[in-house]
Amino acid sequence: MKFQHIFHIIIGGTLVFSSLNCASNKIDSSRKLIWNDEFNYKGLPDSTKWNYDVGGDGYGNNEAQFYTKNRLENARVENGNLVIEAKKENWEKNKYTSARLLTKGKFSFQYGTVEVRAKLPKGRGSWPAIWMMSENMKEWPDDGELDIMEHVGFNQGYIHASVHTKKYNHIIGTQKTDTLFVKDACEKFHIYKADWTPEKIDVYIDDQKFFTYENKEKTYEAWPFDQPYFIILNLAVGGFWGGKEGIDDTIFPQKYYIDYVRVYENK
Repeated sequence: MKFQHIFHIIIGGTLVFSSLNCASNKIDSSRKLIWNDEFNYKGLPDSTKWNYDVGGDGYGNNEAQFYTKNRLENARVENGNLVIEAKKENWEKNKYTSARLLTKGKFSFQYGTVEVRAKLPKGRGSWPAIWMMSENMKEWPDDGELDIMEHVGFNQGYIHASVHTKKYNHIIGTQKTDTLFVKDACEKFHIYKADWTPEKIDVYIDDQKFFTYENKEKTYEAWPFDQPYFIILNLAVGGFWGGKEGIDDTIFPQKYYIDYVRVYENK
């Protein structure tokens, strides 16, 4: 994770020692860091930074899991990572457990760059996400949603980024979204990033931009993103999208690893 990789490269018969110190994994000292969790501790997620959504009511997506709170089996910090684990177990009328962590009430921000380095779970029925919603959410999707990363296990490696607003959302088939294929998303860590300004939102994976949503119409129905938003990390099981091709019970338990979450002020 946060260590140096030493590569031995032979070029023209000469052994070249190339030390890659994972510079992109270090905090960018040229920018102002306004919030972060490096997960360099052990135990439950830092309660000064994270809240939980709790329950098994499907969360509007007909999900199959029960989201627990303060339960190490579903959300813990170890070996420098936050681990969100989905398990097949009976829990209050649900057949699976998992966790959904959010910074609501503890940290929200308006404009900036969010970076999350993560390794995704895999398998049919898994549905991890990195996303954001309005701190003042009254009506979905009117007050906006930004999905920085979604991955549905039946479509391995395809990473989706989307925005949802009153005018543009999947309920009425007008959502603004795009997809990038990342072959090893479930085997290796990648950096999922959103750069949010008053003019537009750009989403990247490892500095490759693949989705842009511009504030062209200057209306709340199309652009509700001029207000504080909070961060959500979750691993759903099943649901209208994640469970579209069923749930493979043989995949569990599945682990979603997050190395860090960082928010920078715009340059």
